[in-house]
Formats: sequence, structure tokens, C-alpha cells
Amino acid sequence: MMEFKEQDSDFFNEMLDFIKRYPNCEFLQLKNDSVLSFQQFEIDFNHRKVYCDKQEINLTAKEYDILCLLAANRGHVLTYDQIYQKVWGEEAFGNVNNAIACHVHNLREKIGRLLPEGCFVIRCVREVGYCFETDTNCVVAT
Repeated sequence: MMEFKEQDSDFFNEMLDFIKRYPNCEFLQLKNDSVLSFQQFEIDFNHRKVYCDKQEINLTAKEYDILCLLAANRGHVLTYDQIYQKVWGEEAFGNVNNAIACHVHNLREKIGRLLPEGCFVIRCVREVGYCFETDTNCVVAT
């Protein structure tokens, strides 16, 4: 049995609901139901932490949530509105693209310099949204 803080539990339940709604989507595998891992990169859902080479990477709450959402939907383009609705928990109003782009830029800066080039990329689909893509050689299947 796993215990979550209310905020963590809500996010984890949202991810499980998404998986149930879209069973044909391809996801990175969760190790021990709580860690998403590839090469030396790990996302620990239980503790809301991200590691590279076992060194913690300090992310803001929004950066972490965006990373988890994109990684859980690897290979699929998520629109700006979809990202905003899932991460901020409300309908997108106005131009949310810049707010999301700022957080994605920070993610790329914090994580990109620590991983081997090409291991994963958060690709911008102009005027649509973002897509998390990995090099198949980097994904750890556990």
C-alpha cells in the first residue's frame, strides 16, 4: 500500500484515470509503481523529485508537473490548453502559451545540461504545444 500527500494523490489519480481512458497510448514504464526511469534520469512520484545520476534536480511545482505530464504521454503532442488544464487545474483563458513556454524553457535548462545529448527532448510543435520524445536506446524497461 502506498500513501500520498493529498496533492500527490490527486496527481497520481489523474495519471491513472488518463491511462484507463486511453489504454492504447504508449507510456514509459513505471518501476515499482512509483518511479519513471530512463538511463540515469528518474522521476520519483512518491516524493515529487527528479534525479539525474542520483543527484536531485530542483524543479518548481509547475516544472515538475509539466515534466510528469509530458513524460507520461511520451511521443504524443499535448496542446497548450491540455497542458494548462492538467497542470493549473483550470480552463485555459487567454494566451497561456508564454507561461507554459517559460516553464518548459526552465526545464530544458535544468535537465538538458545534465543528460547525454539526444536522450530526450521536449519538442515544441509551433502554435500547438509540446511533445516529450526519447531516444529508444535511453529508455530503461523495468
